[in-house]
Amino acid sequence: MHRGRIVLLLVLLLLAVGTLAGCGCSAEWRFKQGYKLADQGRYTEAIEEYTKAIRLDQNYAEAYVDRGNVYFALGQFGKAIRDYNEAIRLNPDDGDAGYNRGNAYYALGQFERAIEDYNEAIRLNPRYAEAYYNRGNAYFDLGQFARAIEDYDEAIRLDPQYAEAYVNRGNVYFDLGQFERSIEDYSEAIELDPSLARAFVNRSLTYLNKGQYDLTIADSEKAIKLDPNLAEAYGNRAFAYKEKGNKAKAIADFEKFISLTDNPQWVKMARQEIEELSKI
Repeated sequence: MHRGRIVLLLVLLLLAVGTLAGCGCSAEWRFKQGYKLADQGRYTEAIEEYTKAIRLDQNYAEAYVDRGNVYFALGQFGKAIRDYNEAIRLNPDDGDAGYNRGNAYYALGQFERAIEDYNEAIRLNPRYAEAYYNRGNAYFDLGQFARAIEDYDEAIRLDPQYAEAYVNRGNVYFDLGQFERSIEDYSEAIELDPSLARAFVNRSLTYLNKGQYDLTIADSEKAIKLDPNLAEAYGNRAFAYKEKGNKAKAIADFEKFISLTDNPQWVKMARQEIEELSKI
């Protein structure tokens, strides 16, 4: 064979090998690509890359976890659970996989199953503040208020800056009618995170129940400034204006409330309020 042709063939072969080496054919490379895409919110492409990583390495537990996280972000909780199941099978000591599966069960309203997963996550990592917090949420939704408070207490003990834990503990105290304690928790959450609109709107509702209408309005306005589409803030302010005798502002807020909520019971309630105010 002509020497020049041999050299050319060798060059082409080296180029082909180089292309293969840089194509990302390893499972780890595919995983990293999936992570980057997921971080950019490009979830469909991320799933494709994680799937390729899994095909290359069927024991890649972390790829199953991360693909499950993407399915979770897309609201495809059944698929997320299947991936977390596989990750747990491959690595039973991965508390994050169990914690994430618990979140998927929680999103599906399967609170008891969520609690089982949070229990295991806490067993594997007793300092897992988020697991205590989410288990507290599950207990709260089950109406087990004492257990919910215990878990929020522990989440706060482990992470004293956990503003959301203060908010949700405040919600429990609110449902128990312990308004002063709920206000204390909402206020602490606001101190920790002044951008937390939910803390302002929940504190405004507590003030409303205490008949402190000016404080209700003030907190509602702060919540609206942070999140102009927060329906509950307009609803709370509407009731405060109604109690203060400001019919026009109350009606305007009820109308805004209706435009922002998709809850049919709340819409019905607000329309009834507008009808009654219009008769005055």
